[in-house]
Order: sequence, then structure tokens, then C-alpha cells
Amino acid sequence: MRLVRVAKALGMTGQQLRQELESVNFGVKATDREIPENLAIGIIRFLAQKRGIEVDIESLGTEGAMDQDQEEEEQQGSSSAPQDSVESDQEPKAGVVASEESAKRESVHVLRKLTLEDVPQGAIDLQTQQSREERKKLEEEELRVQRAAGTTASTLRPIAERHQEQIKQKEGVVLLPSHVTVKEFAEKTGIQVPKVIRTLMQNGVMATINKTIDYDTAAIVASELGVAVQKEQDTATAEDILSRNLEELLKDEPENLQPRPPVVVVMGHVDHGKTSILDAIRTTDVVAGEAGQITQHIGAYQVLHTPKGSKGEAHPITFLDTPGHEAFTAMRARGAQVTDIAVIVVAADEGVKPTTVEAINHAKEAGVPVLVAINKMDRENADPDRVKGELAAQGLQSEDWGGQTPVVLCSAKTKQGIDELLDSIVLMAQMAKLTANPHRPAVATIIESHLNSALGSLGTVVVNTGVLRQGDVFVCGQTMGKVRTMEDAHGVRLASLLPSGTARISGFQSVPQVGDILQVVSSEQQARVLLDAVKERGQRAKKASFIDLVSRLSQGKLTQLKVVLKADAQGSLEAIKDALAKQTSADVSVKVIHAAVGAVSESDVMMAAASGGVVIAFTVLVPSSVLRTADREGVQVRQYDVVYALLDDIDGLLKGLIEPEEEEKILGRLEVRAIFLTKKSEQIVGGKVTQGVLKRLPFRIFREEKEVGTGRITSMKHVDKDIKEAKEGAECGLRVQTTCPVVEGDVLEVYLRELKRKEV
Repeated sequence: MRLVRVAKALGMTGQQLRQELESVNFGVKATDREIPENLAIGIIRFLAQKRGIEVDIESLGTEGAMDQDQEEEEQQGSSSAPQDSVESDQEPKAGVVASEESAKRESVHVLRKLTLEDVPQGAIDLQTQQSREERKKLEEEELRVQRAAGTTASTLRPIAERHQEQIKQKEGVVLLPSHVTVKEFAEKTGIQVPKVIRTLMQNGVMATINKTIDYDTAAIVASELGVAVQKEQDTATAEDILSRNLEELLKDEPENLQPRPPVVVVMGHVDHGKTSILDAIRTTDVVAGEAGQITQHIGAYQVLHTPKGSKGEAHPITFLDTPGHEAFTAMRARGAQVTDIAVIVVAADEGVKPTTVEAINHAKEAGVPVLVAINKMDRENADPDRVKGELAAQGLQSEDWGGQTPVVLCSAKTKQGIDELLDSIVLMAQMAKLTANPHRPAVATIIESHLNSALGSLGTVVVNTGVLRQGDVFVCGQTMGKVRTMEDAHGVRLASLLPSGTARISGFQSVPQVGDILQVVSSEQQARVLLDAVKERGQRAKKASFIDLVSRLSQGKLTQLKVVLKADAQGSLEAIKDALAKQTSADVSVKVIHAAVGAVSESDVMMAAASGGVVIAFTVLVPSSVLRTADREGVQVRQYDVVYALLDDIDGLLKGLIEPEEEEKILGRLEVRAIFLTKKSEQIVGGKVTQGVLKRLPFRIFREEKEVGTGRITSMKHVDKDIKEAKEGAECGLRVQTTCPVVEGDVLEVYLRELKRKEV
């Protein structure tokens, strides 16, 4: 039966019938024009019942024939098999041929155009009116709901447009690079390309789908289309990752920055109670589980503190528990570089120790604000005033003594002063206005790493900026990986880590180094490209030496030499410090970042490595293990027995640090008398030296006493012999490279530029 006949029987248009057929799976394809009659009767009955109309099935002339065929089939099925077989043998082909023709007719799709020729005009008009009324009711209902929600009618858009945007438009903040094509912008924001192009044209920008627009233009378009966007931070360079240049990596737009918790490092002399104070803060027994009650690794924890008078607002604080023993000074030097506040713990009964002085110098060199916690105030022989005097001698004068260093009296055993210590940390953090961008790829620092038999290479990180998520691909130092798991200090699995957060992560291809920078990238392909660049640059980098240090400081326009000084006696130490201070001038100076009596230790080497300085040892031993560490870290250790030799070397180094001056010297002139060959950027010319000496150097071209171009002499010949120079009066041939063609009569002026050191 033809579909047009079915539509006519139901009083529907062809389009309406197809919509009904698509809403219910009747087994009818979109290309069908004719369907089996039994299927047509079923469709008519179903749609008539659905729409509440009556259809005269008998008037179609098919129901009786169909019922009769079904009764005959049932009777044939219930009769005996032998008789059927005999009859079928005797009357072979008639029924079979008829059934085959019927099946063939039902399986063939007659491609006829579905029209409304046989549909009454009244039925068409009635159906159109019903569709309009249903659409109007739907719009009125949605308008009523939005008005109840407080949406004004002026902000409403057509329903189809709103539904489409609801499906495609992205929610939240969309990150955009500095330059993006219109197509990429549409894909990232979820807005149709024609609408983006129309908005650009309204703002005076004629754009196509492949046109590239800058971020400022994209932000204006996104604002008009109601999408929140933010500029995507550029990926770190290989040089920044290799040099651990956090300052460059953390640069960001001011409008993207949000407050973040402080990262606090706890340092001081061994057994002065650093871990006990953290134990009191965290109310967990860490000391009891450590060998000899000495911290054996860097721990990272985050606590919540509610200061007095803050109306119940809790402030998160991240603590790094660095080891106090000298064997772990290298990790302490790394730990002091990633923190915002340094808490120096000093025992009230013992005072300032050499390790305390090293910790103070580490914090000063890193530029970290210092807070002093005088611990063990519960001891009978506690003398805080004596400790304050010793601190003042190291440049840390207490606030109650007129200085700027907060000093808190506390006791980890009795919990005295713990709340005041946390209040002071929160106050210092608020004054520092610590910020980070939580909407960019994460940048983190490795503070501890090791190899685990079950999880592989592990690293404890502190997030400097951005959000670190599980599944992120990253480059870290000279390795890469993908974050598989993240656990906090209590072993709780984390899905993401905010700025200043700490966690132990797995997924490194190899064990990272302490102090390495972890940079999240968009894909594994980008990670491999960046890692190859890091490795290539690392292989090309030379081991730092005394001369290399001068070169780096000169290129970076640094005029300060940082020195870690070790001597055999206090008298010699003070004399050398005074002598070095006298060698400073207006252009260059020496800064002794740490000075102590005794042999050179790994702590001294790590301090020099962290600050880009040198180690000077005056009549003291330098163990072989320390020399190996210095070689690995690229630190030069200079040993002296005579003070005059030491001062002479420092004087020469200071002269090398002064920024050189450039001088230009005219060597000679040549008059061009013949042109033998001219190529695209190369010529062979001949001439006579009229002044000075000619060498294979750059030259200027003078034509009629006016400079018209520049070039360089690549080779020189006299007859058939190669020469290095030609003196005044000699004739020679030159092969030159120049962008301005040389002609006969030109004068070539050869010059030499030299870098000359200024004298101190």
C-alpha cells in the first residue's frame, strides 16, 4: 500500500505521517514509498487510536482479503502432511509462483514522489493550525517559567537558538592562547562559527573561519557572546626548566591571580624541637616513629588554623619539615627556595648553634621572611633574652627590641605559644599578599623523591601555581610522566591539588631530582618535544668553572660575586671578610653569604650552588666527597694557603665581572678597481689597499663618500696565493659577501670591534 493512501486515510499530510513514522520504529525506512498492506493496516490502527480518530478500515478493501488469507494459511498448517505433500506434487507451481510474486512485490520499494494531491485542503489547514497552537503553547509555558525565575522578556531568545546553545556552549572559564583561529575559538567556546563571525563583523573585524585573531579580540567577542575566557599561560621553555627558574615560570597576568596559602619551612639546629613543634601543630606523633628522633626525610603537611578574632575563618598553612642534621643540608637548601616563610627554631636553653646560623643564611639568601620560634621555654635554664641577643648578632633583631623579626616564645611539650606562632604565620602571609593562578597548567617543585618497589618512581611536590590533576602529562627536570596517583601526608588519595598544596605523586619515567621543576603540558607529544629540548640543552651546557662563572655573570650583567668562606681560625675568617669588603666598588662587590670556621662541607657547596657563587677555603681541608658533590652541582671550590693569593684572585675575578666596553678600530681601506664575478650575495672584486691593513673582517661600502652598505671579506688572494692580510700599497683580490653590490670606484673600509674590560 502506498504511504500517500495511508496519510489520506488518517487525514494527515505526508510530512506529518513521516514524523509519526520516525517517532515509532515501524520498520519503515525514510526512502520507502510503498509498504506491505498488513503493515499499513497496523500503522493506520495505531495512529488512529493515538490521535483519537475513527478510520473505516473496510473501505480500504484490504481487511477481508487479509483475514481470508490468514484463515487459509491456518487451515493448511493444521491439515495432514502426506496429503499436503501429494497435493503439492500434483499441483506444483501455481501457489509457489503466486507467493514468490507477492513476496517480490512486497520487497520492492517503488520510488514514487509523496505528494498531497489526494489529501483534502481542509485536513491540511487543520493540521497546520494545530501545529501553530502547540508551538505557541510551548513558548508561552517556557516564558512563564523564565519569568517566574526572574528573567526578563528582553533577554529571551528564540527557543531553537536557546536549546542549541544549551547543548553546545561550554560552561565555566575557557582558556584561550595568545592567538587563535575563528574555528578553534568556536570549538573551545562551543559557539557556532557563523555567530562568531557575525560578532566579529559587528566589531569591525572582517573574518573567515581560518582567520587568526589575538586574545584581546577573542575576549571582546567572548564577552558579547556571554562566555568567560582567560588567557592561557605559555608553556615553560627548556631553559627555564633546566635552570629551575621559578621566577620566570610563575609570571602571570594580575587579573588572573587569587590568594593562596603560605608555604612554611621549619629549620634550625638538630634536636632543638622542629619536628616536636610540628607534632604539636598537627597533633600527631611523628617523632616517636623516627630513628633517633631525628627527621630522616622532607615531610610536607597542610593544616587549618583559625586565628583569634577572625570570625571562624580557617586559614590553610603548608609546612615543610626539613631535616636539621648536617647530613641533610642539601635538601634543606632546596627546601628553603620554595617557601614563603621560614621558621627558625632555637632552643631557649642552648641558643644559636652553627647549624642555626646556616639555616639563617639559607633563608636570607633565598629572600624568605624569617620568624623565630624560641622553643623549650618549659626548661628551668631557659634564657630567651640571651637567645635574642645572639639572634641580633646574626641580623635578626626581635620586634620587642626595636627590630623587624617576629619572635614567639613557645614550648612544644606544654603547647605554650603554638597558637601565637600560627597567628604570626597567618599575619605574615596576609602582609605578603601571596597569590597564584588556579586556572593554568600546574607548576610544582620536587622536594623529595625516591623509588618504590610497588609504585615506581615517586616524588613529593609543592604546587607553586595552577592546579595539578590526576592524569596530567608533565615534564620534570630531565624526565617526564603522567600523574597516576596523588596522596597527601595521611595517605588519602587526591583527584586534584590546588596552589600551595603538597602530595606524593607517582607516574615518573625515572626518579626526579630534588629541586626539579614540574611543568604540566597539554599532551604527551608536547612533553616529548620539550623533554628532548631540555636534554639537548643539558648536554650542551658546560660544567661550571671559575671562568664560566665570570662569563655567566658578565652576560647576565651581574655585578655581585657571592662567596661561601671557610677558614681554619676565627681571626683569619674575620680578617679575610674585612679584606674582601674593602675590594668592593661602585660597579662590583663581594657578598659573603656564609662564613664559618672548619672544613668545607656539602652544606657549603649546596649553599653556593643555590646562590650561584663560589666556595673559598683558606687553609682548611676539602674532603673528596665534598669535591664530588661540587663537581656534580657545578660549584668551584678554591683552596688557598696565602691570603695575598686569595685577594689577587678575587681582584681579577671582580675585574672580569665588570661589564665590558665595546671599541671599534678602523684597520684599512681598499679602492675597488675591478669586478670579476657577481652572484646573488657574493662577489669577487679586485683593488688596491690605500690605507692601513686589510684582513678577513667586516667592512663598510662607501660610494661618493656616503655609506651604502656593509659586508664581510671571506677570502683574500695575491695572484694565485691565498693570503691572510694585505698591507698598504698592495693589490689583491677579495671574495666578499654583501647584500649591497659592490661597483668599481667604491671604497671598502675594514674595521674590527673589540670588547675591552673597564678597570676597577
